[in-house]
Amino acid sequence: MALQFPAGLKRQSYRIAAELRDAGFDVIISGDPCYGACDLALDLLEWADLLVHFGHTPVAFHPDVIYEPWPVDFDINSISFALPYLHERRIGILTTVQHAHLIPEIIVFLQVKGIEGVVAEGNVRTPLSGQVLGCSYQAARIEGINEFLFIGTGVFHPIGVKLATGAGVIALDPFTGTVTEVNPDRFLRKRFALIEKARKASNFGVIFSQKSGQCRKHLAEELAALSDNAFLVAMREVSPDEMVNLGFECYVNTACPRLSYDDQIRFPVPVLAPAEFEILCGKRSWDDYTIDEI
Repeated sequence: MALQFPAGLKRQSYRIAAELRDAGFDVIISGDPCYGACDLALDLLEWADLLVHFGHTPVAFHPDVIYEPWPVDFDINSISFALPYLHERRIGILTTVQHAHLIPEIIVFLQVKGIEGVVAEGNVRTPLSGQVLGCSYQAARIEGINEFLFIGTGVFHPIGVKLATGAGVIALDPFTGTVTEVNPDRFLRKRFALIEKARKASNFGVIFSQKSGQCRKHLAEELAALSDNAFLVAMREVSPDEMVNLGFECYVNTACPRLSYDDQIRFPVPVLAPAEFEILCGKRSWDDYTIDEI
């Protein structure tokens, strides 16, 4: 049996592996980085009959993979911090896989306060109701909803919801009680500046991922066709060192969308999302900017 953990759970690997070994299983722990269910350690199935992937829900079916989400509780009363910021009496509820099991309690809490919480059903990439990923905001596409309450840490997901839907988004960190009324203007200014910087590039590497749930080779081919100076680059790990070694003056990312947005500070040259490269090449206008989703 092979075990795979994302960074936040890797320190649990020894305990779980020890319990499984005591139960009679031979265990291999994946020591490689893991960024989600799109990044399965399928190569370990050469030595194991089964891969157990912890911390995420499936984005694709594989007969030899078991997914074990890792629920994380918080005090439901923390929702009170967000109430003064809500403008609507009927709102969408969104969260990440860690907290999706608490959505029924959240809905009841809001109902007592006179607010109707609406939750989208799961889909292929986000199977839990109300669940969003950094590469999928399908759960935020609810007809008639003009405001969302996102419950979780960080601002990347709520900014993505705002850009994907245009609706108002209130983000609540349930552990600190911090509430943010999401405004993507600063994010968009940075992305616009990056596009302008990329205009100076004389060549482009269009990255497509070799990971199981991130490969969008067809999209990469379409983007590369927009410029005579663009070339396909297949990568397993999108790393700054390899970008330097390859030497392109700008990259276009069709792997995990968060690489373009969250990790730009790590990269030596501009790394554009697909829509941003289309803007650069004149296929799309800035007014038609969209967040990248898989």
